[in-house]
Amino acid sequence: MLKKSLLAMSLILVFAAVYGWLNRDSWLASFNQERVVKTTEFKQKGASLGQEVDQQQCLDTALQQFDGCLGFSCTVNQGVFLKACLSQAEATPDFCDSVPEYREKPTEDDKAWAKYYCWNNNIKGEGCRFLMKQQQYFCSQK
Repeated sequence: MLKKSLLAMSLILVFAAVYGWLNRDSWLASFNQERVVKTTEFKQKGASLGQEVDQQQCLDTALQQFDGCLGFSCTVNQGVFLKACLSQAEATPDFCDSVPEYREKPTEDDKAWAKYYCWNNNIKGEGCRFLMKQQQYFCSQK
């Protein structure tokens, strides 16, 4: 009786593993489709706002919307929003002053600049630093 139960459980586990493996592509396709929709949505929102505000307001809005976000997708969405907003926004005097040059591998000073900006503005969430890197990248492209 015990052997039959173990065999039945083993077969169920094998079936579940095979079923999951066969359906992995549909999950990935669904995830990718959702990301495309969200990326388009946040790009449009950012570009739309950017036509009405200046660069500092783009950054402030993205950080405000981000504050407290703990998920990866939230950070990515706000990064897309900020990039689109900055591309359309009116220039803000001094927006790039004291912003370190963007580097693929940030220095300790770069990391400290982003960290303290987030801390000093009481913005929670590790992704805040990612948004600050967006500002660095934007300012370095000029």
